[in-house]
Amino acid sequence: MNHSIQQDNQQIRRVTYLGIVINLALSLIKGIVGFAAGSIGLIADGIHSLSDLVTDAAILVGIHFGSKKPDASHPFGHGRMETFSAAVVAIILGLVGCGMIYEAAMEIARVHAAEEHMVTISMAVIWVALLSILTKEGLYHVTRIVAVRSHSTALYANAWHHRSDALSSVAVLAGAIAVRFGYPHGDQLAAIGVGLMIILVSVRILGDCINELSERSADQTTVTQIEAVLSRQPQIVQWHKLRTRSVGREVFLDVHILVSPDLKITEAHAVADQLEEALRTQLPRPVNVMIHVEPDLPGMRK
Repeated sequence: MNHSIQQDNQQIRRVTYLGIVINLALSLIKGIVGFAAGSIGLIADGIHSLSDLVTDAAILVGIHFGSKKPDASHPFGHGRMETFSAAVVAIILGLVGCGMIYEAAMEIARVHAAEEHMVTISMAVIWVALLSILTKEGLYHVTRIVAVRSHSTALYANAWHHRSDALSSVAVLAGAIAVRFGYPHGDQLAAIGVGLMIILVSVRILGDCINELSERSADQTTVTQIEAVLSRQPQIVQWHKLRTRSVGREVFLDVHILVSPDLKITEAHAVADQLEEALRTQLPRPVNVMIHVEPDLPGMRK
């Protein structure tokens, strides 16, 4: 396995295990305080924290299978497994958003039907909501940094799942404050807004997964970096037919390069080897390179 992928996997597992510990602790605290204070919103928020464990497990499974070495039936590796795990997380995110909107709407209907409003709420609910917001927002930023550095779509989706938990706690906090000011629907309206935002994020992540599964090229930043490396090779007269595609965190690329027709086969091969090494060392993500060497003749130029 590529050494950089191994290092990325260690960081991804480390931040995911951190998320598991935090999610377990928060779900326990929210559940206990929610039952003690009679806060349905906080209890639901605790269940949301518990649901994050499902996406944490999806990340670990995706990393495990996606990092397996190529074999006879998967000669290009198993990177698509990470894409599938990202899609699973995105779908769960969308369901969480829909669930938040549904529960908020039902709660508004129940309040109107009962014609009663809460007038007090425990300060413990507010403090636990604040703790959840700070903890999960911090976990979102840590996870996002690792996701961007490792180019992991699945981990990026999980980072947003952490943020969705922080945002649901914002809804709980807003509701608690609204109740103290005599307005019973503050948390429901906040939850509806948060739910809509979570759905939009899930749609964007799922769209990225679909694009990758449809053999989309690497992102423009990576393509620009590849072109810069090609242009810096002194023995390459010209290059063309550059093609890229993303498979999980790895970029597969092939390119045609023109070299002096006076070079020996061994010398031309050495130029290709130097280019492969330059691409692997200078690009920030793992690459799988295929180079076609051509003589620099008028008929070969593009």
